[in-house]
Amino acid sequence: MPEGPEIRRAADHVEKALTGRPVLELSFAFEQLKDYEEMFQGAMIKRVETRGKAMLIRFDQGLTIYSHNQLYGKWYVRNAYNYPKTNRQLRLAIHNEKKSALLYSASDIEVLKDEEVEEHPFIAKVGPDLLNESVTREELVERFKDKSFRRRKWSSLLLDQAFIAGVGNYLRSEILFCANIHPELRPADCTEEQLRKAAGACIDLMWRSYENKGITNDLELAHRLKSEGAKRYQYRHWVFNREGQPCRIDGTEIIKYKAASRRCYYCPTCQAKTSSSGK
Repeated sequence: MPEGPEIRRAADHVEKALTGRPVLELSFAFEQLKDYEEMFQGAMIKRVETRGKAMLIRFDQGLTIYSHNQLYGKWYVRNAYNYPKTNRQLRLAIHNEKKSALLYSASDIEVLKDEEVEEHPFIAKVGPDLLNESVTREELVERFKDKSFRRRKWSSLLLDQAFIAGVGNYLRSEILFCANIHPELRPADCTEEQLRKAAGACIDLMWRSYENKGITNDLELAHRLKSEGAKRYQYRHWVFNREGQPCRIDGTEIIKYKAASRRCYYCPTCQAKTSSSGK
């Protein structure tokens, strides 16, 4: 599943391709949305926003297209009407005279009036989006301590979009590694230093991934490994997808296990399972 950084990059591409020129044609795959198609002809796109893993395409006539890629959705930006060769099903197509933005495989697409956006069930409950909102480390630490979150395991908490928008499976493992937190601990079990590290890792790794096409590893190390011939999957992350390989910090073997029905990776020495308080 694409995570927040991937959706934000997709939104950047869609926005760059579609703003500044009127829509020539827009089509939906879903019958319940067909009546909207003519309403978008000639409309201008004002901006493309994201809220975690959801995308909001804002039009100048007061309508917004909401989409969520879920597991398999994928955006393509191509020259106008130049469709990719793919077995995926086209769900939404937006064309202007120069470019086409094409959403394949996604099933969660809606048309909303601008004033309805904040009331949408996903948007209404989603947590802060670190790529689109000014959220400080101090504010995140306070969020970690909130009674709604403090007694939940980090391994499930970080996947909850109501906690922090856009964090998914690879970011979960990477954030906890950089904060030296075992995934089975809770915020209530952590020291103040661990909470500050976790807040910093949430912000820093979200932005690092966004700006570097999914890389969460130390950039200097990643560039060195790449120059030595390593493949992308070998230099991309600190621990994610590195089961059985040595920790980049102390050489301990990385462990993989299932948490919240998803694979999770950690270093048992850098992320020792110790509880500071049991509060």
